[in-house]
Amino acid sequence: MQDLLEELKKEEEKIKKGGGASKIEKEHIKGKMTARERINMLLDDDEEFCEIGLWAAYGMYKEEGGCPSAGVITGIGNVCGRSCMIVANDATVKAGAWFPMTAKKNLRAQEIAIENHLPIIYLVDSAGVYLPMQDEIFPDKEHFGRIFRNNAVISAKGIPQIAAIMGSCVAGGAYLPIMSDEALIVDGTGTVFLAGNYLVKAAIGEDVDNETLGGASAHTEISGVTDYKMKDDTECLLTIRSLVDKLGPYNTAGFNRKKPVAPELKMNEVLNTFPEDRTKPYDMFPILQSIVDAGSITEYKKGYGQTLITTYARIDGWSVGIVANQRKIVRTNAGEMQIGGVIYSDSADKAARFVMNCNQKKIPILFLQDVTGFMIGKRSEHGGIIKDGAKMVNAVANSTVPKITVIVGNSYGAGNYAMCGKAYDPRFIYAWPTAQIAVMGGTQAAKVLTQIQVSSLEKRGKELRDEDKAAILEKIKSRYDRQTDVRYAAARLWVDGIIDPNETRRRVSHAIECANHNSEIPGFKTGVIQV
Repeated sequence: MQDLLEELKKEEEKIKKGGGASKIEKEHIKGKMTARERINMLLDDDEEFCEIGLWAAYGMYKEEGGCPSAGVITGIGNVCGRSCMIVANDATVKAGAWFPMTAKKNLRAQEIAIENHLPIIYLVDSAGVYLPMQDEIFPDKEHFGRIFRNNAVISAKGIPQIAAIMGSCVAGGAYLPIMSDEALIVDGTGTVFLAGNYLVKAAIGEDVDNETLGGASAHTEISGVTDYKMKDDTECLLTIRSLVDKLGPYNTAGFNRKKPVAPELKMNEVLNTFPEDRTKPYDMFPILQSIVDAGSITEYKKGYGQTLITTYARIDGWSVGIVANQRKIVRTNAGEMQIGGVIYSDSADKAARFVMNCNQKKIPILFLQDVTGFMIGKRSEHGGIIKDGAKMVNAVANSTVPKITVIVGNSYGAGNYAMCGKAYDPRFIYAWPTAQIAVMGGTQAAKVLTQIQVSSLEKRGKELRDEDKAAILEKIKSRYDRQTDVRYAAARLWVDGIIDPNETRRRVSHAIECANHNSEIPGFKTGVIQV
């Protein structure tokens, strides 16, 4: 684990440099701060920035030279004591141009803000859509245009949006700041227009420079498009702080919280017993005891469905329900052995009922995933595993209280769904460095795919030696292992971030604190459930 963490931290430092030292220096020469410098100035002193999607686009767009962090920085931080979602284009990465993952990351930031009623601050500095990939960014439902649709929806929900034009803001991207509640523009560096001077010349033959076309003076003194003309980045950021400082109060959800108590165990000590081999069993309870407040565990249906732990507890004082995969091999009261990490009919039934109870009591739910899937085989099928699994999936899908998911190990197949994977709307979803997300384990998948490929080749009359079959297996397994690496998942925003296990308690507490900003919790109901 320590080796993994050190490797990831080195990569994260590279990602945070964006386009690199030379591009950063070019921004400084223009009199501009970088995106991360702007965020640091915007935040309250000594406040930690909870970054979302740092690994976005990692290893992608290699032909284009890469796009670190998808060219945009998103995350939650305190501004004048108010939790805000911050979205800042990184102009050191392709001039802040929008790649497909840039759009996906922006949409995720807006989704988090909507779900938790967090004000959004946009720090705009972008050259617009990356034209060579326009077909993957522009027209579809979850593409570029969805962002402006969200601007309107967010405004209608009464969630404040403040935008600062601190560099380029062109074409369709011009709608984002102007659809916000208030827009600031920095004199000399900020410009906003539907078409720049080259396109204007080509389209209508007019000669005009960009500053005259859409600079700070044009839009604060002539068009009235923007509301505040700022002399530089510093004044702009301080003005945003002043605006946030004057926001009205917000209604909370009223989630139960008491004075925090330190966990019974230290995470570092627990991790010493965490197996490197993802197939080996281990006891999940010590991990729970290193996250929750000491003495706060009240286990629900302790002796029933033991491959899932369902318990009430407190995390940093917050009342929370926890659904966690128990990875050790357990014995039922009937004397049957059950494999750890597998969801059986009894454990699915228990979890469904527990999720319903948490919704009844308005208690947020934490899912700790290390799941290999639902139990298979004749006995399970005849016992109705599909019916019981569907019951659990139904309850999780319809749950209206905040759901937070942390993937600590395996996250395979329908187990990912039942344990509130990305498709089931967790407010926040994080992964440990040991997380692996796939339809099934790499070894099993590689063997299945190898059997299919070998069978196909042999049917066509090709004779394969053992070493040929081994080579096919290794090639397939290598590809599968790359795709189950946690960085692959984080690059595609299947998770919001890769976290140090020691951060788990703080991240979960922060997630509930954000969720508490939204007082609207709809009533819970399910559709048809087979019993």
